[in-house]
Parts: sequence; C-alpha cells; structure tokens
Amino acid sequence: MNFEIRDYRTRIASEKLIPFRVVLRESDLLILAEKDLSQEALKLLYDIRQELENYIARYPLFLNSLKPLPFDSGAPPLVQKMLKAGRLAGVGPMAAVAGAIAQELGERLINFGLTREVVVENGGDVYLSLKKEATVAIWAANSPISGRLGLRIKKGLMPCGVCTSSGTVGHSLSLGKADALCVIAKDTALADACATALGNLVKTPKDFKKLKKAASKIDHILGVVCVLGDKLFAQGKAIELVPLKT
Repeated sequence: MNFEIRDYRTRIASEKLIPFRVVLRESDLLILAEKDLSQEALKLLYDIRQELENYIARYPLFLNSLKPLPFDSGAPPLVQKMLKAGRLAGVGPMAAVAGAIAQELGERLINFGLTREVVVENGGDVYLSLKKEATVAIWAANSPISGRLGLRIKKGLMPCGVCTSSGTVGHSLSLGKADALCVIAKDTALADACATALGNLVKTPKDFKKLKKAASKIDHILGVVCVLGDKLFAQGKAIELVPLKT
C-alpha cells in the first residue's frame, strides 16, 4: 500500500503495516507498525518527552541555542544524541529534536517487542526499521519535481533516518530557500541536524557547489538530495532516485 505521510513531504510505500497517528503537545507523529500501537506509542512518547523537557527545565539554553553546545555526559541518552548531532552539523541541539524523538520511539517499540518493523514520521523526519527496502517520496512544495521522485532505501541501510528541511514549507526554522533538502544517515538525529544545517546554505542553484563541499565534510552522512525549483542536487552512496507514479 501507499501510506501518505504529511502529503507535502513524505510518502512511504510499504505492505502489511498498519498506519496510526499519535499526538502529544508539539509532537504529531504518524507511525507504521505490525498492528495499531496507538496507546503504547503515546505512553512511550510521553516518557521520551518528559526526559527532554526535564532536561530543558534545568538547562534552558538547550532549547534556544542556534549553536552547538558542549557535550554533557550526565544528560539522558536522547539529549546526548542531540548534542552530538548538533556538534557534528554545526547547529543547536534542537535542530535534531524531531529525528531524535522519531528514532527513540521507533527503537523502543521494537526493543519492547511490540513490533518487528516500524516507521516513525515526525514533522517530515522519518526513522525506518524494515525488513525489506522502502521508497520515501520527496515532497518539495511547488517544485515540478515534488512527488515525482522517491528515495529508494535498501534493506541493508536500515535502520536509518531520512530527514527533510525546507525553506518554503512547514514550521521549522530554515535560513535557506530549498524546497526540500533531504539527508540520509544511520542516526536520525544526525540526519535531522544536517538537513537543517545544509538547508541553510541553499538559496540559489549556485549554492549547490557550497552544499557539496559542506556535505562532504560531515562524517556519517550517507546521502543528500536538494530540490530548488526545477533544479536537483544529489550526492552520496546511499542515494538511489526512482520515478514515482503521479
């Protein structure tokens, strides 16, 4: 089946998985699992958010910093992942929050034996842990490319994250003008932070050269795709673009 996730950004083709939605305050997640785990996922999401919110209450700078913060070995694991991702990407830790929460929730659903496969989408940032390949559609606002191309994610890449930043769609902060800047990485928090950092660089197609240089300097990125109007940039060993039926 085709399960459309936030139709302006992502569509994931999958079979035999059940879609359901979980909403808690700012978190609005769409999940694919072997069965409807709405209640279980909501409880886990509450626990994850509590860990993060308790840390922010003690260290308010974590919430608002646009620059990397020092690593805190005493922080909860989720916070540590966000701090590390922010430092690698050169942005504040909250740039990784959606991807970090998506992966943390997906991992807990699997580790607690609730499902063997899962996809968690959080604001256009996707964590995938599947037993066969999947295709993630690229939605890029009013670009003629939007919805016509997908990223094929091979089984050997999973679990992994596919995260998107946009300067023209959505509520997340972006200083760039890209219709879609997608990053693939094993760590979804890192993919999220890098999508923000790299998306900030792109205002015109001339910036693709700058994007290529910056992406090559960040460790652990598996692929980058940028859509800007009718222009497309793609780089990385994990990038396999496929046409989609419209």
